[in-house]
Amino acid sequence: MNEIIQFFQPWFQPVVMVFTITSLLSMGLQINIPQVLKKLSNPKSLILIFLWGWVLGPVLSFLIVKIIPLAEPYVIVMYIASLAPCAPFLAPMIGKARGDVAFAGAFIPLTVVGTVVFLPLVAPMLIKGISINAMALAKPLIITMLVPLFIGAIIKTYAEKVADKIFKPVKKLAGLSTLLTIILCFLLYWELMISTAGSFALLSMTIFMVVIASIAYFFGFGLKQNERSVMSLGIGTRNIAAVLIGVLAIPNGDPKMLAMTIIWTLWSFILAFIYARILVKRALKPVLTT
Repeated sequence: MNEIIQFFQPWFQPVVMVFTITSLLSMGLQINIPQVLKKLSNPKSLILIFLWGWVLGPVLSFLIVKIIPLAEPYVIVMYIASLAPCAPFLAPMIGKARGDVAFAGAFIPLTVVGTVVFLPLVAPMLIKGISINAMALAKPLIITMLVPLFIGAIIKTYAEKVADKIFKPVKKLAGLSTLLTIILCFLLYWELMISTAGSFALLSMTIFMVVIASIAYFFGFGLKQNERSVMSLGIGTRNIAAVLIGVLAIPNGDPKMLAMTIIWTLWSFILAFIYARILVKRALKPVLTT
């Protein structure tokens, strides 16, 4: 077993990089820049996304780790994840929840840009006792997330036929690299993932996701129901690619951080699926009462 682990270990970071780049490129290939800018002209939406994404997130994670006893590696993941809203699987969940697709088209790229800006700036201030270089963290975020997103968006905006043609192959590659990332995580870190049982790590993740998603939905301050659904699902889930980059950027990082990151991803997918089913009932409720 050790030989297998040693063989696959060098492949982990390159696979994560391919997963991140292809996921963001496929996301960008669905973004029309003028439409996004038009949707983001509403200052209320911008303020709410900023508040829930990069103010409430860190504050909530700080309160959770102060109340619930967590080992240091899990605390670090809580802080990094609190600065990285919006999971790559948000798009299909929006469909299930009958969320506003146009609003999601603006929300998703904005959260990526916000994560690239705020994660390197705020994470070093939250995580004490560990040296994290802001520029060393920002560089891979820009290269693997921001650049592919903008390249995809530019192709979609100015060469839509090309974007439509390459979207399916890129999406398939993103799906394959996602699967390989999960398989490698299980293969390399399954013992550490099991060891999280009884550590309150799963409880902390659950509280974070449920509380922040609920606040984002019920305090929409004038947003339409289908826009609040997008906001809630996006703010309630985490960007696995950004969290992995943040974890891997820590010198001599504890493998438990990777284990918690993968568990968080899988668990957030399950919770988001359940939550989308709840949201679609709310979306249909006015129709059913007429």
